[in-house]
Amino acid sequence: MDTGETQLPLALDAMGGDLGSGEVIAGLAIALKDKRVQGSVIVVGDEQVTKPLLAREGLSGNPRVHTLHASEIIHMHDKPVQALRQKKDASMVRAIELVRDKRAGAVVSLGNTGAMMACGTLRLRPMEGVERPAIATVMPTRGARWILIDGGANPDPDPTHLVHNAILGSNYAKIVLNIAKPRVGLLSIGTEEGKGTPRTTLTDQMLRKIDGVVDYLGLIEGFQMFSRHADVIVCDGFTGNVLLKSLESCYEMLKTSIVSEIKGHPIRMLGALLMRGTFSSLKKELSPADLGGAPFLGLNGLIFKAHGSSSRDYVAGAIRIAQKASADHINEKIAKDIAAARERLENGDELLEE
Repeated sequence: MDTGETQLPLALDAMGGDLGSGEVIAGLAIALKDKRVQGSVIVVGDEQVTKPLLAREGLSGNPRVHTLHASEIIHMHDKPVQALRQKKDASMVRAIELVRDKRAGAVVSLGNTGAMMACGTLRLRPMEGVERPAIATVMPTRGARWILIDGGANPDPDPTHLVHNAILGSNYAKIVLNIAKPRVGLLSIGTEEGKGTPRTTLTDQMLRKIDGVVDYLGLIEGFQMFSRHADVIVCDGFTGNVLLKSLESCYEMLKTSIVSEIKGHPIRMLGALLMRGTFSSLKKELSPADLGGAPFLGLNGLIFKAHGSSSRDYVAGAIRIAQKASADHINEKIAKDIAAARERLENGDELLEE
């Protein structure tokens, strides 16, 4: 399949979402109406499923939409490595292979996270100078957003990996947050030098030596995360994943509690009706659909993971930001910063790569 374009299209895995392929294709339709989304999209999946859905959304014959048939699906309950061995024609695998073969600039999938990480690492391989990939997640705070990295890709990193994460996250923030010089902080239990684990201390020392490659603020504590103190917060994947899931659980608990307190009380229900606009604005700010995907950064190709239960608006957001990262050549900028950091550390008798 040759799309005949100079700009590489986006590969969209249409088979991985909890809400079905129809929601993924509906998200594509929304994205294509967004003037910020340029270029074309390759819809990867069972064409007996995808083609009727494309027709339903009025996308049949659209010159910006291409299809690639894939006969298999990696489900959420599948074991990642086993699935990759047994389902070589899975939509996720075929989509990632399009990036590997330089036929697509990025992948968006709502599928199995473990399988995506395994397939991305095996098919694309880590970038030169980057030992382990990391998941970058856009986090909300009042009136702003920031990047958490790592969200779970590497639970037990060494200081080198965390230095890499700072560079990966800084470059991603430049693109998605439109910040020319993102402020980077390292999560710890205190802001004084020497606070935290030996790994934290060594990482802090290394990051201070590459200040200028990234705008490093130093150590930050948990209560500073949502105070607009930093634009990028670096942590290990174990801490990041626990943090993300805890915040998601807390959000759901608060939402359920508010609804429960309002229902059954006529005066409170009237007040809630009057505050409907406030609640709507707050929900939009805390759960930004326009940034609906989290990338696996540090690979020789871009993979964006959207939540399995993503609605069409979140799918559209993931498509938009994935295409923007591809068009802005983020990996070339990361490679340049990794090389600069390595040189800075080697000159300081501290090797970046162990």
